[in-house]
Amino acid sequence: MQKRCDRMAVHLTNAKAALLSGAAVVGGVLSELFGGWDAAMATLLMFMATDYITGLVVAGVFQNSDKTESGSLSSTAGWRGLCKKGMTLVVVLVAARLDIVLGTSFVRDAVVIAYLANETISIIENAGLMGLPVPDVIMQAIEQLQGKKSE
Repeated sequence: MQKRCDRMAVHLTNAKAALLSGAAVVGGVLSELFGGWDAAMATLLMFMATDYITGLVVAGVFQNSDKTESGSLSSTAGWRGLCKKGMTLVVVLVAARLDIVLGTSFVRDAVVIAYLANETISIIENAGLMGLPVPDVIMQAIEQLQGKKSE
């Protein structure tokens, strides 16, 4: 009985190692496709997740969403939001590949900054829909991001 448990533990350890190795390879390939993993990409992904979650809270808890007539949760609105986030990543991918073709390093960064400004505004809008006051320093940061976006 003990030998059977030991063999099962070895198989589970091997399966876990294979799964983690596969995840690492996929993560590395995706990171390379998007022009590398840097603070801008990490921030964009965090802001996208935060925007989606705060949108769910606005609709589910506060029932104050501007995405539906009733202001409550809607699977259609949720899927639309996820599709938009996915398309955002596709545009970042295109910008990263354009940087490679053009031999530049600013197209992807400009696109990421533009989407960061958009996500930040959306998060702040969600906070407002929850009834939270928005600190002036956040509004100034948004204005600065919007200035970089227009450049």
